[in-house]
Amino acid sequence: MNKKTIKDLDFKGKKVLLRVDFNVPIKDGVIQSDKRITAAMPTIKEVVKAGGKVILFSHLGRIKEEADKAKGDLAPVAKHLAKLLGQEVKFVNATKGKELEDAINSMKEKEIVMFQNTRYEDLNNKAESKNSPELGKYWASLGDVFVNDAFGTAHRAHASNVGIASNIKESAVGLLVQNELEMLGKGLDKPVKPFVAIIGGAKVSDKIAVIENLLTKADKILIGGGMAYTFLKAQGHAVGNSLVEDDYIDLAKKFLAESNGKILLPIDHAIASTYADEDRKVTDGIDIPEGTMALDLGDKSIKMYEESLTGSKTVVWNGPMGVAEFENFKQGTESVAKAIVKQPGVFSVIGGGDSAAAAIKLGFEDKFTHISTGGGASLTYMEGKVLPGIEAIQNK
Repeated sequence: MNKKTIKDLDFKGKKVLLRVDFNVPIKDGVIQSDKRITAAMPTIKEVVKAGGKVILFSHLGRIKEEADKAKGDLAPVAKHLAKLLGQEVKFVNATKGKELEDAINSMKEKEIVMFQNTRYEDLNNKAESKNSPELGKYWASLGDVFVNDAFGTAHRAHASNVGIASNIKESAVGLLVQNELEMLGKGLDKPVKPFVAIIGGAKVSDKIAVIENLLTKADKILIGGGMAYTFLKAQGHAVGNSLVEDDYIDLAKKFLAESNGKILLPIDHAIASTYADEDRKVTDGIDIPEGTMALDLGDKSIKMYEESLTGSKTVVWNGPMGVAEFENFKQGTESVAKAIVKQPGVFSVIGGGDSAAAAIKLGFEDKFTHISTGGGASLTYMEGKVLPGIEAIQNK
């Protein structure tokens, strides 16, 4: 990785603008999961230890109208962070102006200030998410150094990442982002063979570029979830009422033709009469009966996918194999997760999103080499594309 990291900068006495991803689930003012907060703590502690003045900021949810502000208020997050760090976090209920500037200018070394949700600025003609040049320049003027530790938004060019980085003398990635890039890079750019990719989720259209990129790198691509039925229809199989994107059948045919047998598709299915958590029935073969829909891999497919993972040295997984939130249709996803972690010496990466949630729910969090903190960002990386939020950071 050629980007500057926090090891490359001197923070002593400097005002350090630190973009974090504190987009946590909050219900009635109570944080439901503080995973994203704890994930950023190593970087915060490191900068504090180095004598920096830490200015934290994050987005929280989407802010489309004035009424959204209440549920996007970061005050409870600042309070929770202070408790976790055992240190005061001064919260400033503003995104610009005198109050914020005074708070920053009166900071001493090792102090922490956190300002309000960057997306409050979206009420100002989407200034944050459309990367308004004025806003990026203004935020950059508040500090001496910029550190981006928000991997979850790295695939977007916002004022709070690209805007600041483009207007400041010194910038670096934080420890969380550095780890994400190293892990995803090892899994996708320098994989130890055999390399098996597992792609699931509802739609082919969401994963076109991922499949294109992986066809050049992986030894096998196991496809599950709703997107499998578009591929099966492309092969001429009956798919019943299963989820299919008819507009992408020709593309699925093209992928199959170019894959040299790398793409594996389910050979049987767990079906239901409607999209509901009904009793699990499994088809005899590939075709899905009229009046039913497939909601998960069938038993033979599970066995085939488990066998395909045997001996793999690198596995990258993005997207569930079925409707994993339904009790009767989570077997495919669970079995694949179990099969991955069983491989001796495997380097395993989950690219965020629903597959990450499923693995964590199974209690497998520590069994995978890496579970990405950013679904959209890891997907963009899997597509082989540039992440604007990282690209804008200074090179070493």
